[in-house]
Amino acid sequence: MSQEEPVADPFTVSVTVRGYETDTQEHVNQAVYLQYGEHARWSALKAAGVEQAAMVARGVGPVVLEQTVRYLRELHAGDEVTVSCSFAWGEGKTFRVRQLVRAADGTLAAELTGVGGVMDLRARRLVADPGAALRELATDPKVLGLE
Repeated sequence: MSQEEPVADPFTVSVTVRGYETDTQEHVNQAVYLQYGEHARWSALKAAGVEQAAMVARGVGPVVLEQTVRYLRELHAGDEVTVSCSFAWGEGKTFRVRQLVRAADGTLAAELTGVGGVMDLRARRLVADPGAALRELATDPKVLGLE
């Protein structure tokens, strides 16, 4: 799979760590980082003008095929963080996503990397060109690195 590097200026969204997202060690539960990543990816799609209803109407939807999280620093209830989202588009049915979770002071708390695709919801198969499928729906494809 040939993939380019993610765009240099990624989309970011702010998140406030909620108390119920913490565990008995009083830091963010490991699974919550995946939710932060999901929130940022959907926010990026929305910022690009790709609405969920439009995807469903077109019969496509994004899927996560692989996700890795590197935990680098604890986060606690009340912490303000930013979650970035940058996409790397290449040839083939998949694309790469890199996401950074940063504390308010800029400290890197976690790095999420993954592989995604766009599924044809009727055929239950990945579409041949996920970038083209999203570009068709986007009003601002630049947000997704699709210029």
